[in-house]
Amino acid sequence: MLKGTELISIGAVQGGATRELLAKKEQYVSKGISNVAPIFIESAKGAVVRDLDGNVYLDCYGGIGVINAGHCPDLVIDAIKAQAEKLLHSCFSVSMYDSYVNLAEKLVNLTPGDDPQKTMFVNSGAEAVENAIKIAKAYTKRPGIIAFGGGYHGRTLLTLTLTSKVKPYKVGFGPFAPEVYKAPFAYCYRCPFQSTYPKCGLHCLEHFDRFFVSEVDSSNIAAMIIEPVQGEGGFVVPPKEFLPGLKAICEKHGIVFIADEIQSGFARTGKMFAIEHFGVIPDLMTLAKSIASGLPLSAVVGQAEIMDAPEPGRLGTTYGGNPVACAAALAALEHIETEDLCGKAVRIGAKITSKMEILKLRYAQLGDIRSLGAMVAVEFVKDPQSKTPDKDAVTAIISACFCRGLLVIGAGLFGNVIRFLPPLVMTDEQLDQAMEIFAETVTEVLDK
Repeated sequence: MLKGTELISIGAVQGGATRELLAKKEQYVSKGISNVAPIFIESAKGAVVRDLDGNVYLDCYGGIGVINAGHCPDLVIDAIKAQAEKLLHSCFSVSMYDSYVNLAEKLVNLTPGDDPQKTMFVNSGAEAVENAIKIAKAYTKRPGIIAFGGGYHGRTLLTLTLTSKVKPYKVGFGPFAPEVYKAPFAYCYRCPFQSTYPKCGLHCLEHFDRFFVSEVDSSNIAAMIIEPVQGEGGFVVPPKEFLPGLKAICEKHGIVFIADEIQSGFARTGKMFAIEHFGVIPDLMTLAKSIASGLPLSAVVGQAEIMDAPEPGRLGTTYGGNPVACAAALAALEHIETEDLCGKAVRIGAKITSKMEILKLRYAQLGDIRSLGAMVAVEFVKDPQSKTPDKDAVTAIISACFCRGLLVIGAGLFGNVIRFLPPLVMTDEQLDQAMEIFAETVTEVLDK
């Protein structure tokens, strides 16, 4: 058990407050809003959450990559309180405030590249992606966009078009935005070309020679958008040559290269941004999730020449870059840097990966283990030869983990991946406890 933290297996321990709220949720909340864990969180700190009934859980999903700096870090809470006492809202497009500009400066200094860069703020990852596309179109005067199979970029009309998972995201919501073209991602475990890396010579890059003949002329493409590590697609980490190869293709054809760092950014992969692992400087980056420790905020950062393509008034939003959210982001970034959460991510990721490799020696159903820093995933299959996705095992493991006091979530095109996104402030003792619970759960489910 965790010292100083009461970790209990909850099973059927569901009190009246939870049952009452579940009934209200059923009555008043849209059916389209689903939930993995049937709990209501009362409070959270660091890597631990407590529900209304006093049950305590270790958090290994981190608000889906939002809580890299931990739940309720003191520095962020203090910054929120101080700002809230002075100004809650203004609308930067009408009358300005310092936290917006200071945060823009901070992000420009953090993101890769030495050329002049600029920033804009909106509220969500999807909005950041939408605005990055608008900016690229304004700069290139072209209409087309290239996205990648397995990618996830949001749930608005345009971002849902870019997203590549039909159920539950896209089914029944068409028609979608025009001039979006899909290319295969370098998913080596399930190579779309039936090849084997590195012998393949990266057919996924060679594919573009045919792509620009059979699908769309390169002169019609404004931007290529890609997650350096696919998030919802199952934490797919491409070979080291893939992203530099794509950037070279973009440079050859005058295409804006957009790195979607919404889930992979802010120390998650062991560097401030995942793209840094590949030595690529993107033209534009989309940032969100852990930027402000849970407050709604997102950003587009990129080459000043490209960012300045839209004329004044063509970009903007009522709430984007809210003063409280900007203050929280400045504090969160300070916390990430002073606590060396990049270094912590490397250590956390190594430990999780090591534990998964040990489990794989016993259970061949752990078909593939993928990681970059503390962005770790396990893909479950029925057998390693056919690689048939085992979604049922993942569903059972996630549910059993919850009953033991561990919160994890799924991912992957086939729903057969479990992903780990623990807060980077998780202690060694907490991480050991989480891995013990996970191993016990996998044993319980797969030995049946």
